[in-house]
Amino acid sequence: MKTTGNTILVTGGTGGIGEALALRFHEAGNTVIVAGRRQDRLDAIAKDHPGIEGVVLDVDGEEGVQRFAAEVIARFPKLNVLVNNAGIMRFEDLGRTRDLKDAEDTIATNLLGPIRLTNALVEHLSAQSDAAIVNVTSGLAFVPLVATPTYNATKAAIHSYTVSLREALKGKIEVIELAPPAVQTGLTPGQETREGYMPLPEFIDEVMSLFAKAPTPPEILVERVQFLRHAERDGRFDETVTQLNEFANKARAAQG
Repeated sequence: MKTTGNTILVTGGTGGIGEALALRFHEAGNTVIVAGRRQDRLDAIAKDHPGIEGVVLDVDGEEGVQRFAAEVIARFPKLNVLVNNAGIMRFEDLGRTRDLKDAEDTIATNLLGPIRLTNALVEHLSAQSDAAIVNVTSGLAFVPLVATPTYNATKAAIHSYTVSLREALKGKIEVIELAPPAVQTGLTPGQETREGYMPLPEFIDEVMSLFAKAPTPPEILVERVQFLRHAERDGRFDETVTQLNEFANKARAAQG
């Protein structure tokens, strides 16, 4: 993936990993469009970082995604990189009958959202030079956190979808997966300061160094996520499930 001179759309770009990626891509000499649900946050980012554009996007509905894609293509005809980063993470109790709204919202945002937006933009991207799609998954796509079952499932699905997409678009669009470990962001309550999670600046520094490699790896995997990504390959999957969940439970409990 070319690291400068692109026109890059980052979804879920009003905070956390998405915002950090957007700022670093902008600093590297790319035109960056940040998409998110909150107009106030988009306006603040654009004001603080002249040259970054903000466009409201709600990935929950197909019609809204289609309208958004048409607007972005019209305003930014040189768009050649899509970063599917928007996502939510909800805790769920599988031991009782419950309202499934959290699960359904997670599927709509984390799975249908990237599929819909990729579908809406794939023909435009295919016609651009140096086109790329970056799908942000998670280390939890490979080893599940029991408390967030639907989140894990959507990320595992996007991992598989990305493999298919890479083969289908070979020679037209470069397809890259970015799988973060547990990072200090606002993805869940208290996570910004949770002990043992990777600091966001440290994570982004390592990610950008991986993007700069030639050729760009098909999977962007910082050192901290290798433990999860290769657990099954290395014959320690069951052990890693136990270790991951014990670590996460203790980290959340320590915050009260």
